[in-house]
Amino acid sequence: MSKIRKPAVSDLFYPADPDRLKQMVKGYLESVTPGGNPPKGVIAPHAGYIYSGPIAASAYARLVSVGNKINQVVLLGPSHRVPFYGLAISEADYFRTPLGDIPLDHQAIKTLQDLPQVIHLEAAHANEHSLEVQLPFLQLVLDQFKLIPLVVGDATGEQVAEVLTQLWGGEETLIVISSDLSHYHDYLTAQRMDQATSEAIVMLHPDALGFDDACGRIPVQGFLLEAKRMGLHGELVDLRNSGDTAGSKDQVVGYGAYAFSGSTTA
Repeated sequence: MSKIRKPAVSDLFYPADPDRLKQMVKGYLESVTPGGNPPKGVIAPHAGYIYSGPIAASAYARLVSVGNKINQVVLLGPSHRVPFYGLAISEADYFRTPLGDIPLDHQAIKTLQDLPQVIHLEAAHANEHSLEVQLPFLQLVLDQFKLIPLVVGDATGEQVAEVLTQLWGGEETLIVISSDLSHYHDYLTAQRMDQATSEAIVMLHPDALGFDDACGRIPVQGFLLEAKRMGLHGELVDLRNSGDTAGSKDQVVGYGAYAFSGSTTA
């Protein structure tokens, strides 16, 4: 019998009804003006769709033109619920969303078994939303793909980069980093902080990212290290916060979408 990681935040962060979910995500994607080079990697936010969905869509829209070329997605996001050391992989056969089941790439996952920072920890995946909310976007912009999901706990950017080196692949492989930006500052403070964070991300300066700048700081840092090594170039695609989408401006959460293109071979 197949092991399936079932949705944990459907009907909370996004609709559980497949038709409503598809309509919502397609609406976000269709609202984006096409343009830009197809990216090797993207950074996208992971809040409830009414808050961050439009910003995430601006990154994923870049993939529509190459949806038939990408068949492997390496997806990393921070752990919000379970404390642990390293990066957690899942032993599930499929990750399920209301739009269907996504197979895991166990052949690629096996290549990580000698890295001491990579562990199997189902608890890290069970209720984690940072990876889950990216999946419906991927299902709608890509044709068919296998998934390598990694929840990042207490780790270093260098440890994340080492994993990405192993999984980088060619144009068939997409790297997705799930991260929001600043949390619970007033609107203007958040704008200032998130602009500085965005400049560091686009310029591939991982050391400039502080603890309060992004909840996915560690996976972002690891990706920036590897992106720089591989000669990628960063681009800010969209930068807003919850005060711009569906929340008040008293305490906001920042959301940025970034695309990275350039060399695509290991």
